[in-house]
Amino acid sequence: MTQLLRVQNFVVSSDGIAAGEAQSFENPFGLDVSPERLFAWAGATASWPNRTDPGGSRGLDDYFTRDFAHNIGAEIMGRNKFGPQRGPWTDHEWQGWWGDEPPFHTPVFVLTHHLRPSFTLGETTFHFVDDDPASVLAQAREAAQGKDVRLGGGVTTIREFLDADLVDTMHVAVSPLELGSGLRLWDSPDELLDRFHLDVVPSSSGVTHHLFWRK
Repeated sequence: MTQLLRVQNFVVSSDGIAAGEAQSFENPFGLDVSPERLFAWAGATASWPNRTDPGGSRGLDDYFTRDFAHNIGAEIMGRNKFGPQRGPWTDHEWQGWWGDEPPFHTPVFVLTHHLRPSFTLGETTFHFVDDDPASVLAQAREAAQGKDVRLGGGVTTIREFLDADLVDTMHVAVSPLELGSGLRLWDSPDELLDRFHLDVVPSSSGVTHHLFWRK
């Protein structure tokens, strides 16, 4: 069976923005973007990977958060998703946003022009690669050992792989928030209809789930 490259649970505002300007350690999504508001639908579900207390909602939103790790053998992410440092690495002691137990539990390939040694936290091993999208995907597929590869973001990385025509399926949750400016995935999801089928499914939480699959 073909190993798919999948975008899952990627969240944008109603105007297509996934992150604001001036990302930093204190504001990983930018100065004007509250991740708590953007991801409120997911954080309310029973299957949210970062949930630390019992409970949470079931239903449509939970279906998507529950599917986060299903048949995923590796992840690809951009450096901005890994952390706030830019340019050459100055602090190898800091090892990403997620603490000692990252939620990935697979090999993760971090795109960067500044390489550093791989390291492992819990069940997740981070590899730092400087290569074109097709080559990075080939490495991730080999590491995934027959399972699918998740394309984790951020926006720039997803656009790069879309432009290279490598994405097979994509789930984007559109929040009812309007942000106005920032890193934009699209002006309209219709931009992708030349290459993808699209189903749009509204949820009672207020988000609208956009499901794309390759034509």
